[in-house]
Amino acid sequence: MTKHERIIKYIKDLKVGTKISVRKIAQEIEVSEGTAYRAIKEAENLGYVNTIPRVGTVRIEKIEKKEIEKITFAEVVNIVDGTILGGRNGLHKTLNKFLIGAMEIENMKQYIEPGSLLIVGNRAEAHTAALENGAAVLISGGFGASEEVIRLANEMELPVMSSSYDTFTIATMINKALFMNMIKKEIILVEDVMVSDPFYLMNTNTVEDFRKMVKKTGHGRFPIIDSNKKVVGIATVKDIEGVSKEISINQVMIKEPITLTKKASVAYAAHIMVWEGIELIPVVQNNKKLEGVVTRRDVIKAFHQMQNQPHVGETIEDMIISNFSEEVLPDGSIRLTGRAVPAMLNLLGTVSCGAFVTIMAAAGFRIIKKSRRLDTVSDNLVVYFTKPLQLEENIEVIARIIDHGRINVKVDIEVYSNGIIAAKGLMSAKALEK
Repeated sequence: MTKHERIIKYIKDLKVGTKISVRKIAQEIEVSEGTAYRAIKEAENLGYVNTIPRVGTVRIEKIEKKEIEKITFAEVVNIVDGTILGGRNGLHKTLNKFLIGAMEIENMKQYIEPGSLLIVGNRAEAHTAALENGAAVLISGGFGASEEVIRLANEMELPVMSSSYDTFTIATMINKALFMNMIKKEIILVEDVMVSDPFYLMNTNTVEDFRKMVKKTGHGRFPIIDSNKKVVGIATVKDIEGVSKEISINQVMIKEPITLTKKASVAYAAHIMVWEGIELIPVVQNNKKLEGVVTRRDVIKAFHQMQNQPHVGETIEDMIISNFSEEVLPDGSIRLTGRAVPAMLNLLGTVSCGAFVTIMAAAGFRIIKKSRRLDTVSDNLVVYFTKPLQLEENIEVIARIIDHGRINVKVDIEVYSNGIIAAKGLMSAKALEK
């Protein structure tokens, strides 16, 4: 076991909530501080520790993607620019829900549950009631807590925090953080679709070994690794055509291949595959060690699953497009109709260029999907603006396919307001399928 692996194991064995420092780990494992620092950063990438301002680096419970909509009390401190008054050992615990203490104590108790957070002012009885019922406390208005409350917080290992913001502002800030995490949950990452135990070849193998692997697996592409399991190339069936079987695979492979980390989004992987015209990308750790592979087939399957899943979070695109209705015209083109809403405006009070492009791109993708049923990624979008649009102004977007090949599709897009053209664009896209 290497020094790096020993440190990672040491960190994994620590109790959740333990504070971690480079110097302490260097002394415990008897390694240099540089080695300890790099290992802690790797542990952070793996999800075992988290570095939070005003708190430090803490061993945390590795959060699965299905629970990403939750946040810890340590993150709450950072969100509300708070200070920790007591119960520091409970900062790693997860916030399940938050409550606002705006009623009598006896009535408040029936709503307090373990894992919740009570947001309240300088009401000592409410602070005590929350802690006794397993909830953390966030005191608004910048007020402090009594010594008795701090003692109880330390004993129960439940944080008592203070923030200078008022109760409404604090609730809004936490709700926004939860909302952003819910959107993150919907993003499919490479780690969700990759093959974790892929077939591979060593850079010392020969072309004959490659051909045997093809017969054994039925695959035509393999990552090539060195003795440290670092990815050094990719070899495909095309690369070995007409090559003598004794030749080393190192001589015919594609060197310095494109790689991804498992935290990259599937959408990004799709763009890379289309732009570069590749079918397989190795998934690596930060030190380039092979973790898995993702193929074009995996990406297409993920996109199909995304389209069948209900969306919880609302992105800027959702906010804009939800205001539009869709209609298929007799000639096969589609028309989106709606109004300019406040979320679409710029500082001057007219519809922003970004909102224009968002609507036009959405119309382009919809006509491609309806007419050819393809999963595509945008290759280019050229837009000309001819007229500014005001708040509440009627908007009509018409998209039609003007050219298509086996992979490429071109769409003409026009934006009208009250019968007058406001923008015109040409969009080109590439299909993910072969």
